[in-house]
Formats: sequence, structure tokens, C-alpha cells
Amino acid sequence: MNEKHPGPVRQIIEKIGLSVLILVFLILLGTFVFYTVQSYSSLIPSNYTQSNLTQSNLIQSNLTQSNLTQSNLTQSNLTQSSLIQPNFTQSNLTQPNLTQSNLTQSNLTQPNLTQPNLTQSNLIQSNLTQPNLTQSSLIQPNLTQPNLTQSSLIQPNLTQSNLTQSYKTVYVGDYGSENFTCDGIDDQVEINQALEYVAENPQFTTVYLRGPNTYVISDSIFIGSQTTLVGDPTAVIKLKDKADWPVGKPLITQMDWRGVHGVIIKGFEIDGNHDNNEDKKKGLGYYNMIHFLNSRDIQVHDMYMHDGHGEGLKADHSYNIQFYNNNVYKLGHNGLFAISCQNVEAWNNTITCRTDSGLRATNSNHIKFYDNLIDSFYHWSAGSSGILIEKTAGTVNDVEIYNNTIHNTYGPGLWLIGWSESYSRKEAQNVHIYHNIFYSTGTNPNIDWVGGIITSGFYDTLIENNIFDGVYHAAVIHMYPTGTHIYPTYDDHPNLSPTGTGYATIVRNNIIVNTRERKKDPEGTGYAVINYLPETQTFVLENNCLYNNSAGNYQNCTSTTDIYADPLFVNQNEHDYCLKPDSPCIGAGYTFPISSETFEEKTTESIESNEIITESIESNEKTIKSIIRAFVSQMRKFLSVDTSE
Repeated sequence: MNEKHPGPVRQIIEKIGLSVLILVFLILLGTFVFYTVQSYSSLIPSNYTQSNLTQSNLIQSNLTQSNLTQSNLTQSNLTQSSLIQPNFTQSNLTQPNLTQSNLTQSNLTQPNLTQPNLTQSNLIQSNLTQPNLTQSSLIQPNLTQPNLTQSSLIQPNLTQSNLTQSYKTVYVGDYGSENFTCDGIDDQVEINQALEYVAENPQFTTVYLRGPNTYVISDSIFIGSQTTLVGDPTAVIKLKDKADWPVGKPLITQMDWRGVHGVIIKGFEIDGNHDNNEDKKKGLGYYNMIHFLNSRDIQVHDMYMHDGHGEGLKADHSYNIQFYNNNVYKLGHNGLFAISCQNVEAWNNTITCRTDSGLRATNSNHIKFYDNLIDSFYHWSAGSSGILIEKTAGTVNDVEIYNNTIHNTYGPGLWLIGWSESYSRKEAQNVHIYHNIFYSTGTNPNIDWVGGIITSGFYDTLIENNIFDGVYHAAVIHMYPTGTHIYPTYDDHPNLSPTGTGYATIVRNNIIVNTRERKKDPEGTGYAVINYLPETQTFVLENNCLYNNSAGNYQNCTSTTDIYADPLFVNQNEHDYCLKPDSPCIGAGYTFPISSETFEEKTTESIESNEIITESIESNEKTIKSIIRAFVSQMRKFLSVDTSE
């Protein structure tokens, strides 16, 4: 047959060989396209967005005993980049697995180090010398799966500049295996030893209080600069029974009387033990929980502070103060008290007042209080306002109070007051109060200065887009208290009247409904807005929505642009103050849910992103199908031999 048809056979063989080469090429091309499709499809994982890339999913879950062995931990792969997560921050990098055996005060120094780069900052065991710093010494043979964490992989040539927070922690507990061990008596001794050690060894930054444990203290705890004091939520610092401390002595304070900086206190509980120290009065400066003077860059967050005699955090002549994510319950004075401070922020706190205010700033400037939930413990001593802004000296002209929910306070929801010596307009002005909800504020039956917002002595205050529901006395009031005790002595009753004239308050685009008479001397109360100081204070009322206020809408003030109609809340009984679509007050009051337009924009962005990826995947699928069809067509052509030769 080969002799009879040598041309066609040879042609078939050549075409088959060429087809095989084309097939190999197409397989390689298809493989490349397949992985390209896979990479497109993984651009947006279904469960990973910016909001859920937290510490829990940034930790390498596959670092178990089985794969952390000597064989795969070679010098080449134990690099700094593989040991440090770039997104680990000071707040989420702790070292829960260091025990007393490998991190004690005695073995944190290295007098015998010989290798130049084996410094105190990068070695933990004091007996590590150049000969025994081998690959085999990087792993403890008895490590179990729970403690084979990233913190146990320390590279000998890591220096102080590249050590992460997990390598900089000293531990305090009651297990006998911590760096400092407490026994429930005078526990401030061991805590202060740990803090002193961190202060003296700057490569360490953090003292960690293990829980569950109650650390009973009989003296103050002293913290230094650039130090974090953190604990488990079940770690409790508790004042001892019958402590009998002098006035002004706090539970936690600064190590250096001249001031400290860069201090973080977070994560644990402080029990003021009020009921077992009732020989001291509340609000007179006894047993403040945290106090800093002449300090800067202070953070107190994620704390539970309760049952105290004085302040939760008192910051005096300091700046850059942050107080957030705290739960504050039944303290003897304020949750946060800032005196003559600059740059103070408080947000996302839940505060139940007992004696004074939830948040208070006196003679302080550049203040932001927002996203807080504040109410009062209902008791005859529950006292004052949810938020208090006070000016007696200095300049207070940059204050924002917004997005707070303040309800059932014993005093007013918010108290803004300027008094004492005379001052210029620029020293007390531009307070902006907006997007807050006040309901049922001013429940105290023993004082007359209750209501939603009480203000006097400030120029150009702007109150807008707030909701007031069922507050006592009135929603917004120009007045000042008489016969009021003033911190810190409470012995005198100063004149709180403003010293100047021409104070103006702008009230616009608010919703004010269901105001009630106050409980003390109720006659003449229950209006929406009251001005008891028409000689020195004026209101500018614009586009407010007023409805069902028991005594009417205005006393010593008026408006030509307000409306008077039911605002039609979605569920007022459950304090859902969203407005129904047919509300006549649309635009007057602030509502919390994201508008439908914003939601649609975000949804559209998400849909468009997914559409782009889907289109890319479909495009690649079409390309593969086209290649396959082309291959089949070519094969048919190659194999269709003309046998006529």
C-alpha cells in the first residue's frame, strides 16, 4: 500500500505529527487560561471584605506542631517577612504563650552574648550564646499544638526595630508560671514590678494581666511612658475593703509626676468597691480609677469600670486623650473628666451615671463626643447631666457633640455653661450639637435644672437635626442653676450666671415632641423651648418640627418657620425615630439608617465589581471554547486527505 500510495500516506503522517504539536500547544495554552480564570474568580472571596479582615483571620491557622518542625524551619524560610504580619497592630498583638520559665526577670538580660547582632532586644533566653544558637534550638521539642504560635518563632538576628508587639510583653497572673505572680493580697506590688521592668527595658512595651483573676490592690498602680497595660476581660483590678486612702489618690496613675506619654490602658475590669469603702463620700476626689496630669497621647478603651467613688478617667492639663469602647457603670463622679485639656475624643461608650456626668470637659478645647449611649442610675444621688461642657477660663470654641443617644438622665441630657469671670466672644463659641437623640431626660425630682439641653454663657451655639422625645421641663432651655454645689469641694454655691450679653443659640431642623412638666415646681414647664434669660440670651428658631408638647411650644421666644405636626415616627414606643415616608418632618430630624440612595450606591458598586469579574470569567470561557472549536476544525482539515494522487 505504501508503494501504491506513498504520497497520501506521507501526507497523513506529516499532518498527524503537526496535529500532535498543535495539541500540545493548545493544552499548554488551555492550562494557562484555566489558571487565569481561577485567579479572576478569587479576586473577591465571598466571605472576605475589608471589615472582616481582623486579627482572627490574619493569624496563620496552619501553624501546627506537625508542620512547624525542624525540617521545614530552615534559615532560608525563617525570615523576618514570614514571622511578622504587617497588619498586626499594638492593640491586637499579645503574647499569650510566654510562661515564667522562658520569660522571667532573671533571664531577660544577656551578659554572655558574644555574637554582635544577638542583642537584648532579640533574645529571650539569657544562656543563648553563639555556639548554641543553631537551627535546632529554635524549637522546643515539648511544644504542643496550642503554644506553637507565631510568637515562639524568634529569629536570632531580629533586632529591636523589627520585633513585633507579641515579643514585647511581660505577664502577670496567679498561675505560678507567669513572669510576675500575684496572690490576691497587695497585688499592686507585682503589677508595679512588671511596669517598672518595662519602663527600664524599652524593648518591652506591654504588661498583660491574666484572667480570670482578681488583683486586689492596697496602693496605686504606676505606669510609665510608651507602655500598654492590657488584660483579659476576666482580669479585675479591685480596690481593697476599707482602703482608707487620702483624697486625690487614684487606683492607676503616672510613674513620673512630670507627666507621661504614649500610654494605653485597655481590655480589663476595674472594680471601685464602693460599697466596702463607704466611709468616703462620692464625687470628692476619692479613689479615682485612672488619673493623668500634664500628659499626652493617652488611650483608655475596652474597659469595664464600675462602682467607684470618683472619676473613671481624669485627664488634667493633658492633650490627645481618647476614651472609647468602654462600659462605665455607677461611678461616683464622671466617666471621663477632662480639665484644661486639648484634643479630647470619646466615642462608642456605654455609660450609666450615678453622681455626676457621663462625659465632662471643663476649660478644654477641640472636643469630640460621639456615638455614646448615656443614661442614669435612678437614685437620689444620680445627679447631673449626661454630657457637661463647662467654661470658666481659657478658650472653648471647638466642640462637637453628635450621634449620641442620651436618655433617662437624672439631670439634663446635655449641659453647656459658661460662667465666672468675663470673657470675649471667641473664648466661648461655636459649639455644635447635632444628630443626637434625647428621650426622657431630666427625671430628677429634686432639682429644677432638668431638660434636654440647658445652655447659658456661650455664643453662636448651633443645635440642629436632633430628636427630643418626652423630655422633662423643655427640649432646649436658656437657664443656669442656682444653689448648685460645684466640684471639687461642693462647699459653696457660686453664682453661675453669665457675665456678658448677646449670647445666641441657633436651634434648627430639630424634632421636639411630647415634652413634659418637670417634677420639681412643674408649673410653667413642659414647653418645647424656654428662655429664662431673655435679657442676655436669644434663640434663633428655624424649621423645627414641634408636636404634642404639654405646655405649648415657646416661652420667651418664637419662630416663623417651625412646623407643628405629628412627625410620624416608625416606632416611637421602641425609640425607633426613623420617619415614615409620608412624614411632614422629612429633613427636620436626623434618622440613623443609611438612606436608600447610599445603600443603592454601595450595592451598585458591589454588583459592578462582581459583573466585571463575571465578564472576565465568561470572556475566558468563550476564548477556551473558541480554541477548542478551532482545534477540532483544523484536525478535520489535516485529516481530510486527497487520495486522488
